[in-house]
Amino acid sequence: MLDSPDALEIDDLVVRLGGRTIIDSLSLRAEPGRVTALLGPNGAGKTTLIRCCTGILTPDAGAIRIMGDDAAAACQQGRVGMMPQTTGAWSGVRPLELLRYLASLHAHPLPIEPLAERLGLHEFASTPYRRLSGGQQQAVNLAGALVGRPELVFLDEPTAGMDPHSRRSVWSLVHDLRAAGVSVLLTTHLMDEAAELADRIWIIDHGRIALSGTVEELTADGRSLEDVFLANTDSRMRP
Repeated sequence: MLDSPDALEIDDLVVRLGGRTIIDSLSLRAEPGRVTALLGPNGAGKTTLIRCCTGILTPDAGAIRIMGDDAAAACQQGRVGMMPQTTGAWSGVRPLELLRYLASLHAHPLPIEPLAERLGLHEFASTPYRRLSGGQQQAVNLAGALVGRPELVFLDEPTAGMDPHSRRSVWSLVHDLRAAGVSVLLTTHLMDEAAELADRIWIIDHGRIALSGTVEELTADGRSLEDVFLANTDSRMRP
């Protein structure tokens, strides 16, 4: 039996914006049915990478394949979900209205009510998106990323702005996605979140992969994951 293709294959990706190289000959693999974490400082290239994978940006060089297929085709077929850090597109829409609209774009969407209940959306269902708190907007964005039953979902800082209860609920949902065979690539600045969720971690800095491995491999010498991160990335702020 042939092995399943990687959920995500990125080879020698290059992205230049405004005369700067944002992604610099980057290669990465994400295994199918696993949670892959992409860690890096602000400005390291994480969000740019996700935008390339989901067709928002066109790279200058390199190749991206999703589950063995062309990335653009996989996205067009509805096999990919994306939860962005922020979005201004939903300013006046209410959460359940948005979910119903997004569900209508897919042939076999998840049932709206159980998904909304799982993420606590009913508590603010009558509030326009622009008036939601940051954590509430993140919950809506997450629901939108999942409603189409994606095979691969990109979660860009999925718990940013969430309180500890909501954060743990998202962790539980990510575990359930993994158990259901959904591939997840997430970015986060929270080392405990990466350690809790990720099967494999890739650390990116200045648009290049600095290090990768499982949490156990990266911390085998007794250092914490945060110490490993700090040792392999540069600060954008100066003391």
